[in-house]
Amino acid sequence: MQNGTKKDESARKPRGRPRAYEPAAALQQATDAFWKTGYAGTSLDDIAAATGMNRPSLRAAFGDKRAIYLKALNAYWELKLAAMREALGGDLPLDQALMAVYDAALSIYFSGRGRARGCFVVGTAVTEAVHDAQTRKVVSDGFRKLDADFAARLRLAQETGELKPCADPEALAMLATATMQTMAIRARAGSSRADLRRFAEQAVAVICG
Repeated sequence: MQNGTKKDESARKPRGRPRAYEPAAALQQATDAFWKTGYAGTSLDDIAAATGMNRPSLRAAFGDKRAIYLKALNAYWELKLAAMREALGGDLPLDQALMAVYDAALSIYFSGRGRARGCFVVGTAVTEAVHDAQTRKVVSDGFRKLDADFAARLRLAQETGELKPCADPEALAMLATATMQTMAIRARAGSSRADLRRFAEQAVAVICG
């Protein structure tokens, strides 16, 4: 009777250990580790320390270091593009919509604890893109999407008379993206948020003509 009871109890117990982590939170913690020291400067042990997961658990959940980094890079692009599209998708005039994009970008660039950390892509992926084809594709695809989103909003502004008929939306879109990239680099180099916002305002004045 006793043996039967033990057997029944063991059958009801779930096998394996329950997950002690949230995948989204763990990926964000891994992203923060890469953001701080770059891809080359971040070891799997560093990621394990940041996430509180051991190496076997990390590999089981996300793969090796490169796989974790690519997941982090894709997740960052999704976040940045979503913030941009939200800012561009409203009914604001063109200049205000562009400033909303740059304000959203600044919120990301200055999201570090006590210091600016710039853009995750510019700060970590551009170097890796030189010799890693998959990273290069993720970076270039992301920049193309940024250009396309800016260009779509600029074409709409042209149709509604906010932008001159002679303006080139595609060229101005690349300028808008380049402005964002410059802000990211200068944030990491020590420029203040207020100075970068003034820089963005000057760029918007040029884009809007």
